[in-house]
Amino acid sequence: MEIFEEFLQGIDDPSQRDRTQEILAWTAKTFPHLEPVIKWNQPLFTDYGTYIIGFSVAKKHMSVAPEQAAMNRFEGEIEKAGYEHTKELYRIKWKDPVHYDLLEKLIEFNISDKADCTTFWRV
Repeated sequence: MEIFEEFLQGIDDPSQRDRTQEILAWTAKTFPHLEPVIKWNQPLFTDYGTYIIGFSVAKKHMSVAPEQAAMNRFEGEIEKAGYEHTKELYRIKWKDPVHYDLLEKLIEFNISDKADCTTFWRV
């Protein structure tokens, strides 16, 4: 997780930094074969060079970006969890719980769905 250290140190609010570190560490521990990378100044996880999941932070929330195919597949569960969302990402407000079961489903879906993908993004 050293690759994310500079990103994490750039988060001013200690509780937001801790929460972000917790989510990134959970992802790395749950999916140890994924490669943690920084692209566009954001922490991402890839699998064989293809994008699986990315995270970004804002003043009021953390965004989770699994790509539109995963968002479409799990839109109902994302809404049931109470998260605001767009076509490409959902937002976890800093005060809201992290639904790790949902995050795990999204990541597993992308790993499986993109198993034969030879590009970074879905085409």
